[in-house]
Amino acid sequence: MRPSGLTRLPRAAPGMRIGLYGGSFNPAHAGHRHVSQMALKRLGLDRVWWIVTPGNPLKDTGELATTAMRVEEARAVADHPRIDVTAFEEEIGARYTVDTLSYLKGRYPNVRFVWIMGADNLAGFHRWRGWRRIARMMPIAIIDRPGWTLKAVRSRSATALAKGRIDEADALALPGLQPPAWVFLHGPRSHLSSTQLRQLRRTSPIGGR
Repeated sequence: MRPSGLTRLPRAAPGMRIGLYGGSFNPAHAGHRHVSQMALKRLGLDRVWWIVTPGNPLKDTGELATTAMRVEEARAVADHPRIDVTAFEEEIGARYTVDTLSYLKGRYPNVRFVWIMGADNLAGFHRWRGWRRIARMMPIAIIDRPGWTLKAVRSRSATALAKGRIDEADALALPGLQPPAWVFLHGPRSHLSSTQLRQLRRTSPIGGR
């Protein structure tokens, strides 16, 4: 059975500060929740939306679980009153982040969105379709990840967007800033990864569950 409201957009009211956290969530894990809780607190967000993507164009989708399975698991892992899980990209036919964010900006022009991603994604951000447009569309919060700090801050995209970087102490102001604007948030880091969890499931004697 498909989870209820699988592709429904969560509620958003004018003036709300909402973090957008996209990914395959294949599977979702406590590290995703940790990132979201940090963003809620450090950025003063009202909510965080987990956007479960149909598939990442830059990754192998051979081991990708169904959207319904990933949404159901993500909701169980999130388990937070201010984290919403949605797979609405499947409904609108969006494959790339730039198209998803453009759609949301058009639908909710008075919501203060912030794009959230890990330091590992910043390191390869220049390979994303329309990455400069994404940076001009809404503020971005980068969450530090083990082993990626220096690679991220020295990356091609970080260098290109250097003028828009704000001090970490000013993170609460980020949702209200005119993009391009971004912040690099340090703090307790999670070593969990979806890739590692999939590997553990493959080698589990009880069938990966």
